[in-house]
This record gives sequence, C-alpha cells and structure tokens, in this order.
Amino acid sequence: MPRPKKAAAPESKSSSANLGFEAKLWLAADKLRNNMDAAEYKHVVLGLMFLKYISDSFEEMRAKLFSGTGPYVGSDPEDADEYRAENVFWVPKPARWTQLQANAKQPTIGKLVDDAMVALERDNVRLKGVLPKDYARPALDQQRLGELIDLISTIGLGDAENRSKDILGRVYEYFLTQFASAEGKNGGQFYTPQCVVRTLVEMLAPYKGRIYDPCCGSGGMFVQSEKFVEAHGGKLGDIAVYGQESNATTRRLAVMNLAIRGIEADFGPEHADTFRRDLHKDLKADFVLANPPFNDSDWHRVEEDVRWKYGTPPKGNANFAWVQHFIHHLAPAGMAGFVLANGSMSSNQSGEGEIRKAIIDADLVDCMVALPGQLFYSTQIPVCLWFLVRSKNF
Repeated sequence: MPRPKKAAAPESKSSSANLGFEAKLWLAADKLRNNMDAAEYKHVVLGLMFLKYISDSFEEMRAKLFSGTGPYVGSDPEDADEYRAENVFWVPKPARWTQLQANAKQPTIGKLVDDAMVALERDNVRLKGVLPKDYARPALDQQRLGELIDLISTIGLGDAENRSKDILGRVYEYFLTQFASAEGKNGGQFYTPQCVVRTLVEMLAPYKGRIYDPCCGSGGMFVQSEKFVEAHGGKLGDIAVYGQESNATTRRLAVMNLAIRGIEADFGPEHADTFRRDLHKDLKADFVLANPPFNDSDWHRVEEDVRWKYGTPPKGNANFAWVQHFIHHLAPAGMAGFVLANGSMSSNQSGEGEIRKAIIDADLVDCMVALPGQLFYSTQIPVCLWFLVRSKNF
C-alpha cells in the first residue's frame, strides 16, 4: 500500500474514506499531550474512536428499525435485543455519540464520557473491563477533550460504508505509528497493512480450524480470516481464534476490534510477553498468522527452551525465536504465514544462518515472498512473507 498523500480533513462521511484526515486528527489532538505521555494518550484517543465506531453502527441499525419496513416491521428501536440479534452493540442513551457531541463544550464532558464507557460495559458483557474510564481526571484538559470529540465527529467510522473501507483500522494504524515514535519504539509491530494481511490469509486459506497469532496487535489477522471464511460460504464461528499481545493498550484494542465484528476470541486472562509467558502453551494450531516485531533486540531469551528445536536464537534479534515459536505451536498438518524483515532470508549473524538451514533441511518451508518497501507507515524497510507447512504429506 503506497504512502498516502496528506489532505485536508473530510467535510462529510462520504469524503472520510480518503486517507489524510489522520494527520489532521493527530495534530489537533496532540494538544492534549501537555500533561501526559503517549501511553496515556493512547487510551484517550483510541477509546473515543472506538466509542464513535460502535455508535455509528448503532445509529445505522437504529435507522433501519425506525423505518419499520421489510424485516424490521414491528421492530422496537429501543429494544436492546434487536441490536444484539444483528451483532450490533446496544448503546444506551448516555453513551450515544450524539449525546456526547451535544455536551462537548461542557466542563463535565470528561465525566460524561466516563459514564458512557461504564454504561457500555454494563450493557455489553464482551466489553467488561476493556474500555478506558478516566476521562474526568484533572490532568486531562476538558476543553481540549471537547475539541477532540468535535473533530472525531467529522469522521465516519462504524457505518457499513466506512466499515467496508476499514476506516477505523487505518486511523488505528496511523495513530499507533505516532505513539510508537513518541515512545521511542521501533515501528512495524502494531498493525499490519490490509494488503499484506489479505495476502497471508488467502495463501493459507483458513476455511476452518484453530487460528493463532502470538503477537496479535489489533487483531487484524483474525478479522481478515473471518472475512475469508464468510466470502467462501462459511460462517462466523467456523474458526477458533487464539491470540496474545504483550501491550496492554493494544490488547484492549484487539478485544474491541473483534468484539465489534462479533468474533469470539481467546486472548488469555491478560496481556503477557509471549517469550516470558506463553498463554497458550498447549495449543496446536491449524494456522499461525503473525507480524512479529521486526529485528527485535529487546526480548526475553531462555537458553534452554523446548521451542528452540532448530537452534538457540541470538540475544540481539528475535526473528528466529518467533519462527521457532510458530513452528512449535503448529498442529501436525498446520501451516504458518508471517511477516519478517528481508534480512531473515540471508542473515548469517550469531547463528541465524544455521537455524534457517535447519528449518529448510526439515522441509518446513513451503515458499517465501519478497515484498517491496514502504508498505508500512512505521518502517520503510522491505519485508518478506514466510510460509511454513508442518508436514507436506497431508
């Protein structure tokens, strides 16, 4: 996906599909960071984006119920079960975006947002303990919070048109890049561009079975897998989703991302580092889909580990730790597709060449695909796709 050109913020929902409004949103919202670091700021912005997303989806469904035509004859727009039956979250009145926007200039806007989050969690079990609820804290400038709400109000997120264009995902990708930069972290690990995810999924063709991503970010691999299943005549639930994420904020966004799409997932009881604490230790997956951090030098290594079957990965680069973790979790007929930096195909440093050779000699590599650079917002380095097959006799 080529880097988008910057453009002015959209004037309407119909124009909000054009990439460019993210930059304006970041610059305007960045005023909030006077008294908070990027990690706190994530909760503020992404929580509001999620709230707007589900409110848009709710209002679209509400309009259909109010129409009283076709399958909606006799429907009650204020009956929560009408929405749940269509995999749409019920949004109680205090949590509706129109209510928050109407009160955006009030000095109590932070408390109103907190109350909205509490009401959403109360009425939607899948969101329990997921939503941020500290918008009323003194460190958060309430006037600027109101300005941020006004700005987000100009962006269509959760209606059918914008869901199909993955507007929330694209905003999320841009924002996480900015957060990563502000926190001094390497980019590339938070969100995988849709074109790359789609290539991985369509190569593996996960019609049904267990899908695992041990560094799942915002859950994009799972979302695309469900889309693939449904596009090929399957149904929601034909695949079982298992994920793990080390970043608490990102894990919450993954839970939200799948929840708004009606996808059931096992993310374990909490966030955790995959190498320190494998939350799905006994899982043997039919498909592994992942985009691990590129060339990660800051990872926890144990010398003696059952996963290091093909050689102990070096302390300075986790690439082949991830590869061996994927292999370890594959079922006898399992397949894996994942993204790595191009250097993984040729590096001979610190024993990486020997590990790669052992994996190839074991006949696990099915194919590899070299991709061009500039596919990610957060890194310009070229990447490659690895495809592994546990056994080619199936």
